[in-house]
This record gives sequence, C-alpha cells and structure tokens, in this order.
Amino acid sequence: MTSGRGRLLAVSDLHVGMADNRPVTESLRPHTDEDWLIVAGDVAEIFADIEWGLRLLAERFARVIWTPGNHELWTPRGDAVQLRGAARYARLVELCRSLGILTPEDPYARWPGPDGEVVIAPLFLLYDYTFRVRGTRTKEESLARAHEAGVVCTDEYLLHPDPYPTIDDWCRERVAATRRRLDALDTDTPVVLAGHWPLLREPTDVMWYPEFAQWCGTELTADWHTAYNVAAVVYGHLHIPRTTYHDGVRFEEVSVGYPREWRRRGHPRGLLRQILPAPAAG
Repeated sequence: MTSGRGRLLAVSDLHVGMADNRPVTESLRPHTDEDWLIVAGDVAEIFADIEWGLRLLAERFARVIWTPGNHELWTPRGDAVQLRGAARYARLVELCRSLGILTPEDPYARWPGPDGEVVIAPLFLLYDYTFRVRGTRTKEESLARAHEAGVVCTDEYLLHPDPYPTIDDWCRERVAATRRRLDALDTDTPVVLAGHWPLLREPTDVMWYPEFAQWCGTELTADWHTAYNVAAVVYGHLHIPRTTYHDGVRFEEVSVGYPREWRRRGHPRGLLRQILPAPAAG
C-alpha cells in the first residue's frame, strides 16, 4: 500500500541508442520510493536498446507506464528483431509485461494521489496525415509538398503498418479502440492522457519545419482533452519540452531529444517532468 506521498513523473524521447543519451538515461532516478514514471515513447529503435532502457527504469521506479513512439515501431535493418507493424508492437508489449511495465494493452492503473486516485491512460494512437501542410487538401498533396521541401519522416521507410493497408488505417483502429475505453471510464475520476503524439495540432505550430506536422497526430483526438475529465496531457515526439495550456488543460511535452538539441537548449524543465501533484505555476 502506498502512502500517496509519491510523485507521478514523465519523460519521453530518451533515444538511448545514441551514446551521449545513455548517461542521461542512467541519471534518471525517483525522488521517493513511491514515484511512478510515464515513458511516452521513443526509448530507442533497436530492440535490445529498448529493453536496456526499460529494464533500467523498471528497476528504479515503483511503477513504469510505457506507450510506444514511432522509433520503437521501426524495423531497422540491423535489428535482430525483424517483426513489422502490429507484430512488433505485440512483442514490445510482451517485453514490457515481462518487466512489470504497464502498456496501452493493460488495464489503466490508478495513481494514489494525495487528493484521490487518478487514472493513468497510456495512449497508442499513431497519426493519419490530417495535420496536413497548410494549403493542401489531401494526404497525397501534403506528402508531395514535404518531399519537395526535403522534410520527410523516416517512418515512411521504417515504420510498417502490417497487417493494416496503411498507417492511416492502423491509426483509425487505434483511435476507435482507445475512445471506447475512455468512454467507459468513471467521469468522477480524473485521468492523465499519456501518448507519444500530441492530441492537438496546435503544439506543432512552433516547429521549425511545418511539413513535419503530418507525422505528429490526428484530428480525431482534437476534443479528447475536453471530452474527458482530464487532469493533464503528456506527450513527446516534437523534441520541444514545454508546458502549454489548451482550453484550460495542462499539456506537458516531456522529451529529452537528441544530443544536438539538448546541448543547445539544456534541460530547462528538468529531465523528469512532475505531472502530479500539479506543480505550482511559474
């Protein structure tokens, strides 16, 4: 039984396959023995590196909750695990369960906060190219604009949708299944929505390369932060760590990012972001 004195922390985009990010990951430690950690995707690309990172964190935190990013779902040529698409995701879920880590396929955990329980809902949703380049009307037109600009996500080459025909189809299936689970929640209990991709397009508006937005989410989730009793939204992927508010709901982008990025900007919000208890505004 926990005392409710622990914290709910979050991090994403550890990218431990990069040598300079390993010591960063090794430095992550809880504040108390009761701290929980949300890992919002992109631990690494190679299966062995993903296992190394998740095992390290599972040994340190009272509870770890993981959801995949696009990098975990890649099938790199040099990886010993050559599974693709949903089969690769299933193997990752199997790995997490062997480590005692919760995934989007498990019952939602209830964090025992000082003000009462909060449901932690890890989301695996992908994207469907509806965050199109401004001025384009179709996925094909938007992708063509990205190729012309030389801004093309590696997902186009390494993230396979098998057995779905397209990533769009896989995304729509994930969104529908996740919405059914969220609709079944008790509306009196607050929920933290934690996924790799942002639920809204607005967070992508500050990216240097706007063409990249089409790999960053789906319009199908644009109302989720208001449709449910949301205490906070956690996401990564953009490598722009910050706190924003949308319709009065706190959104936390919790990525570490690549060495070239964090060397330039440092870690102004810290490596581990406190989600709950809600930190004082400042």
